Amino acid sequence: MQGAVLVAIAASVGNLLQGWDNATIAGAVLYIKRELKLESRPAVEGLVVAASLVGATLVTLLSGAASDLYGRRPLLVLSSVLYFLSGLLMLWSPNVFVLLLARLVDGLGVGLSVTLVPVYVSETAPAEIRGLLNTLPQFSGSGGMFLSYCMVFGMSLAESPDWRLMLGVLSVPSALYFALTAFYLPESPRWLVSKGRMPEAKRVLQRLRGREDVSGEMALLVEGLGVGGETSIEEYIIGPADELPEEEDLADENDKIMLYGAEEGLSWVARPVKGESILGSALGLVSRQGSLATQTIPLMDPLVTLFGSVHEKMPEMGSMRSMLFPNFGSMFSMTGQQQKTEQWDEECPKGG
Repeated sequence: MQGAVLVAIAASVGNLLQGWDNATIAGAVLYIKRELKLESRPAVEGLVVAASLVGATLVTLLSGAASDLYGRRPLLVLSSVLYFLSGLLMLWSPNVFVLLLARLVDGLGVGLSVTLVPVYVSETAPAEIRGLLNTLPQFSGSGGMFLSYCMVFGMSLAESPDWRLMLGVLSVPSALYFALTAFYLPESPRWLVSKGRMPEAKRVLQRLRGREDVSGEMALLVEGLGVGGETSIEEYIIGPADELPEEEDLADENDKIMLYGAEEGLSWVARPVKGESILGSALGLVSRQGSLATQTIPLMDPLVTLFGSVHEKMPEMGSMRSMLFPNFGSMFSMTGQQQKTEQWDEECPKGG
């Protein structure tokens, strides 16, 4: 989880640069119009300030489709490059036309970062702190404005404030942002899954979450994106390997899954079922238990609790039916020990 937080902080530097730029031009324009004689040309003065907004608006129209096509990370790298180039151009700016071009390039970087950083943070953050991390772009943008105002105030105390230096300083944090996006930020795991690049998505999730087991989150991404067509439910027979019957409706040996318990003797095997549903047969057994109609039993989802019962410490069992449903302990909350394992052995010939 610490990895996801650091990645979100690094990505939010793009919004810090956007806030930095907005505040810097507000202070620098006082010196720009004095040197470039814009007092009598208010339209040009306004265009110098608004040029970055024009560029941001243009790139925002295309950023969503481009990020879906090429990925989030490459466009964040491009954003940092545009920030850096615009800073160098503004540092040079021999006339108002070059300054307008620099501001337009800067706006392209602003549009990419403002659009994609919140998306990137959402797709890399864990669900439990996603809302918290999504406040980082707004916070960093405000922080960038504050730092820029402090810088402009300090430079304005000089005898001859240099507006080119005020605007050109943007290239310094932009270089840091480029290093972060190019060498530290991973690609969005959600985007990788949408492109079918599952091994890469798994490695990224393991890095972001700080653990090896990310199969649950991977499954949610696959299901949510609809990758691989329609989803289906697989049923498994779970129990000790030496007690699982060798039947035609069981999968091959290569499909079995070993389940290792926390204590000795709790290692089980799960094999996918093919053909007739084991769960359907089990529910048929439930309907034949007349005593259930007279008991106050809160029903639960049998499929969910069937798989949940793997994590419980189960008693020793002597048949496949008792192995799947020992007193229905994981499917129903029974009062007392009225149902015995032997009852399921007696029912097995009828339900099979």
